[in-house]
Amino acid sequence: MSTPLDLSTTLGNAWFPSPLFTASGCASSGKELAQFISLKDIGAVVTKSVMNKPRHGRPTPRMAETPSGMLNSIGLQGPGIDAFLANDVPWLLAQGSRVIVSIAGETVDEYSVLARKLRAVSGISAIEVNISCPNVESRGQVFATDCDTASRVIDGVRKVIGGEIPILAKLTPDVTNIVDIAKSVVDAGADGVALINTVLGMVINLDTMKPHLGGKTGGLSGPAIRPISVRAIYQVHEALPKLPILGMGGVSSGRDALELILAGASGISVGTASFGNPSAIASIQKELVTLLAQRGFTSFQQAVGYAHRS
Repeated sequence: MSTPLDLSTTLGNAWFPSPLFTASGCASSGKELAQFISLKDIGAVVTKSVMNKPRHGRPTPRMAETPSGMLNSIGLQGPGIDAFLANDVPWLLAQGSRVIVSIAGETVDEYSVLARKLRAVSGISAIEVNISCPNVESRGQVFATDCDTASRVIDGVRKVIGGEIPILAKLTPDVTNIVDIAKSVVDAGADGVALINTVLGMVINLDTMKPHLGGKTGGLSGPAIRPISVRAIYQVHEALPKLPILGMGGVSSGRDALELILAGASGISVGTASFGNPSAIASIQKELVTLLAQRGFTSFQQAVGYAHRS
């Protein structure tokens, strides 16, 4: 009788029974997906990025289909951290789910305020610091496009949180050298990185002959961006082989997940695929187990970064 394949993984000092996670923003706080899959059977629910105050988001229309993907321009709509901590986190923990809280801010100080509120909450496995947001203090420049602003955010969160909860910095691929950004956030105290956020794109409506999205630009996700994700993960793992990477970007099958894992991802977040198939994470996990076993792996960890081995 064969020994069951060990699917467990770690991100920083946090242990997860499975390497499959939700992607922030694609399943809110998990209640919708809970109708289709058991949340306790996946690695963790990565919540929609929450800000300090309630936010209405960007004007409509907010979504557009594109070849092999979609554009979204939601604008971080949400209830604010206080309502989120009162309602969403307790519900998730009651389901037996592990929780990674994603936070976003418009200023460096806002991230520290959010971290301070999370510090008092028990049961959170990790914090994803979404620095792929516009910095209102710097004329809308995205935090993660600059080493200095990226590291200042992570440093502020680390000083507040201390060393108990792992911090994952979520990075944008819209940069010249993503390795430099990754090194800067690690130096500032990040325990890992989440790669990649959506790629900035735009659609013109041929009927109106104007930008289709209410916010003009939006984030491209889905299969179209997977090669970008593989490249970014490979580059960062090559430069920082000990750094945990939560990989995402166009994963809709076990084969897609394995490609990111071989590039260096220690975990996989599934986002856009869940819109078309709410049970996608469960089916991807099942297929991944088969693929790993077929290639002679006895644990998930053995496959992480395998493409780098000579």
